[in-house]
Amino acid sequence: MLPDRSFFDKLADAAKAETLPRFRAGTSVTNKLAQGFDPVTEADRAAESAIRALIAERFPEHGILGEEHENIGLDRPHVWVIDPIDGTRAFISGVPVWGTLIGLRSNGRATMGMMDQPFTGERYFADGKQAWYRGRDGEYAIRTRDCGGLSEAILFTTSPHIFEGDDLAAYRSVEDKVRLFRYGTDCYAYALLAAGHVDLVVENGLKPYDVGALIPIIEQAGGIITTWEGGRPEDGGNIVAAGSRAVHEQALALLAR
Repeated sequence: MLPDRSFFDKLADAAKAETLPRFRAGTSVTNKLAQGFDPVTEADRAAESAIRALIAERFPEHGILGEEHENIGLDRPHVWVIDPIDGTRAFISGVPVWGTLIGLRSNGRATMGMMDQPFTGERYFADGKQAWYRGRDGEYAIRTRDCGGLSEAILFTTSPHIFEGDDLAAYRSVEDKVRLFRYGTDCYAYALLAAGHVDLVVENGLKPYDVGALIPIIEQAGGIITTWEGGRPEDGGNIVAAGSRAVHEQALALLAR
């Protein structure tokens, strides 16, 4: 048995009850790295626990892959992929571009997903066939746009500081070709791409839970998301997402070198 939209909403509501009261409220932050800074908050852990509890109750036969707690049953036919707060740095900075990512894999393929931004009240959802937006101006199906080519594209990445060495050179070769580039919106950039507001997202070093929910949203909105080598993105790594095949192919030609 597979979930419907109402169950995804239930999961997002449970996470929202843990994250939103802690947003801009001075929540405690723990650094997961001995060297560097990889923050996690009590909101991350509490939100993922709330999501996991509902999944275990409704779908005990499903596996769960999450950022903050132990993975369960990754060899099962259906596996949930959870990032309770994608964009923790934005969250602790009070910037409302973080989101809760809830995805579902079936036989290894990302098939359904939701990105919820509780502060703005926006939800992006892929039901297996179509991608949807719900927000202040209602609910409607969303589609990516075709800007024509890389020279007309709007590009997003989290930060140029995430790239090093050859990856940085490859990223810069794309950035040099686009019309406009912006930084710092984490999962929200992928949602904007699915809704036809931007054209390209390029990132590297992503984990499966960073993209699991976003893959079906982009693909079911008509977009393309792959690794820099053109492979499936479910396992993360270096990722490129585009609103049209032309932009994807032009970006890939530069990144794959």
